[in-house]
Amino acid sequence: QVQLVESGGGLVQAGGSLRLSCAASGRTFANDAMGWFRQAPGKEREFVATISSSGGSTYYADSVKGRFTISRDNTKNTVYLQMNSLKPEDTAVYYCAARRWPAIKIQSRSYDYWGQGTQVTVSS
Repeated sequence: QVQLVESGGGLVQAGGSLRLSCAASGRTFANDAMGWFRQAPGKEREFVATISSSGGSTYYADSVKGRFTISRDNTKNTVYLQMNSLKPEDTAVYYCAARRWPAIKIQSRSYDYWGQGTQVTVSS
């Protein structure tokens, strides 16, 4: 059974940092591109960041560019999202996703597996 399990969410003050982790199991994700998405209350799920299977390509939403960094460790089947300079508007449930192709995509429909999400709350 394929599973993606996010961790590392929590409550942080504006300007602070958090590091999200997504541990994958049930298949080898070394050939899969991975992504992070988020959904705030009353809003649609939106793209945050994506990384290719090798880690050589990344892409970010304009809203997080320069503040967030996506990375992966294929030996651990884990992808990370380092979030710095957090803002109240970053408050959302953050989801990890995997697609069965190595190339990056920003559309959520391109992803085949999803985690259950982890809450990130940024206070002002």
